[in-house]
Amino acid sequence: MGGTPEGAASVVKAVRDRTARPLVVKMAPARVPEIARALEDAGADALSLINTIPAMSIDVRTRRSRISRPTAGLSGPAIHPIAVRMVWEAHKACDLPICGIGGVTSGADAAEFILAGATAVSVGTANLTDPTCAPRILAELTQWVADQGATDINELIGAFEC
Repeated sequence: MGGTPEGAASVVKAVRDRTARPLVVKMAPARVPEIARALEDAGADALSLINTIPAMSIDVRTRRSRISRPTAGLSGPAIHPIAVRMVWEAHKACDLPICGIGGVTSGADAAEFILAGATAVSVGTANLTDPTCAPRILAELTQWVADQGATDINELIGAFEC
């Protein structure tokens, strides 16, 4: 349903008609600009991206999957550059607030999402190896904002220059 603008919009419209609560839609990593616009038009209040990317890993000795099934969602640092690009694409395509998700392990990783257009950043996989990482990442991000000469992080949202 989330792989096409029409499918994604139909879900948001159905939910929007049933609630006045904020709708934060977690996007699939596909057709980002088109789907972001469709979700905005359908009534989404914010976007969250990206979701995991389908992946596969084979143990070459046993010729079997390294996980419990043939494929699963790849997350963490490996997807960070892909997620940053997709946040940037969504930011250029619509005016909704965006939560950047994918491979955040440092303040610099979070800063990339902010520069790409995210208004919020989520830390996920890093918590599995360091459950106390969030305060460190926040401190690093706060220091980065100061180093940029900004008095408010909002000054840096979408400030990427090509």
